[in-house]
Amino acid sequence: MLKKQTVVLLLILAIVGSSALTLFVSKDHSFATSPGAGILASGGSNGLKQEEAKKLGTALDLIEGNYYQDVDRTKLVDGAINGMMQSLEDPYSSYMGKQTAKEFEESIEGSFSGIGAEVSSDNGNVMVVSPIKGSPAEKAGIRAKDIILSVNGQSLQGLELNEAVAKIRGPKGSEAKVSVKRTGTASPIEFVIVRDDVDLETVKAHMEPGKIGVIEITQFSLNTGERFKSELTKLEQQDMKGLVIDVRNNPGGVLSVVIDIADQFVPQGKVIVQVEDKDKKRDKNVSKGKGKSYPVTLLMNKGSASASEILAGALQQSAGAKLMGENSFGKGTVQTSFEKQLGDGSLLKITIAKWLTPNGSWIHKKGIKPDIAVSQPDYFSVAPINKKVSLQYNTNNSDVKNAQIMLDGLGFKPGRKDGFFDQKTTTAVKEFQSSEKLKVTGIIDAKTAESLESALIKAIRDPKRDNQMKSGIEEVRKEIAASASNK
Repeated sequence: MLKKQTVVLLLILAIVGSSALTLFVSKDHSFATSPGAGILASGGSNGLKQEEAKKLGTALDLIEGNYYQDVDRTKLVDGAINGMMQSLEDPYSSYMGKQTAKEFEESIEGSFSGIGAEVSSDNGNVMVVSPIKGSPAEKAGIRAKDIILSVNGQSLQGLELNEAVAKIRGPKGSEAKVSVKRTGTASPIEFVIVRDDVDLETVKAHMEPGKIGVIEITQFSLNTGERFKSELTKLEQQDMKGLVIDVRNNPGGVLSVVIDIADQFVPQGKVIVQVEDKDKKRDKNVSKGKGKSYPVTLLMNKGSASASEILAGALQQSAGAKLMGENSFGKGTVQTSFEKQLGDGSLLKITIAKWLTPNGSWIHKKGIKPDIAVSQPDYFSVAPINKKVSLQYNTNNSDVKNAQIMLDGLGFKPGRKDGFFDQKTTTAVKEFQSSEKLKVTGIIDAKTAESLESALIKAIRDPKRDNQMKSGIEEVRKEIAASASNK
């Protein structure tokens, strides 16, 4: 029996299916810093050569005339375009049909249906780039680098990305049984996910004691820049002394938006980001802002991708901010979409350039290292327990290890976290069962496992358990104190 997650996972995947929000150049924004130097191309000018058009047309005619069943001509043409995109071997370049393209545009605007995560195609696998901070996907335990193996028993391996996403989609309220492969776990992890719609608020802010502001950015949508500026102004009007910016599990977004946000912190004349095209020509975006007098710390993790990494690099190298948390994802390319040229509502999303940090580093597939490394407790990333088999005294496997990590994180001390179910683990299970008013057996059956996971999710949501956030706030507090002592 698969576990129904205690939080609803939202799986229609507009942001996810298009793998679009890593770093997107909006259609009305040219990156150029000088007249005529735009990095954003408008498309090719020659199209197919006569012999190429003849070859493709002949292939189409041969298929239609000789295939043993009737064929869908539109499907064949779309398949040819998909084939071209796949031949690029670039997980961030893709073709989208009319409906997928519509959902993609909605996701760029900040309102979409999905789990609150992004996926890309990686060697024939559907890989999670990042669950968005605070999203149902993150709360349920979906992690960056997870591989989605199957949905409702249908394998996704080897499928074109949009085809794979189509199998994940479904009517609101329906369930999807999702199997996930995670590095470090021997067996696939299974979830039962309830599909639904989600409306994303990309910016959240609050003030901590000591006048330390905190702003979380879950992705860089078209409205994120205005929301960020508004929340920052409110905090500054409350006499804010320092700021923590949280881009953990932020998969990226619109290039112009992250530039506008960085511009508020990077002093005038300093570089925010560089973009290099296929001809090795670089455009530098230089700040027009004045910078800030208060200390700034940025929190990131392995789910912080692309536009989040641009912000991290700009603040670290050009604004003197501290980066804290974990190494970032490592996505250093820029995409844009072309839909008017195709004329039927479909679009091509194409990687047009790579971006570099102010000092010229290309972080692709490497990420950015934090100035101060801070990990979360081990129970933040523990895998769910397999509910098909009960765990009891003398059992020794990875599910017992996961249960021990959960028990320890919740304050019930099993005495070990190596996967061997000993007498002390039995006692810890009994104590947990008693606290949850479950039948006290010392055996982890499906009901006890579900209760364990439910209690853990609630614990993880407690800000007091967030080591990275606490460390970020403390670092800002130290810098405020140091600045005051130097005056």
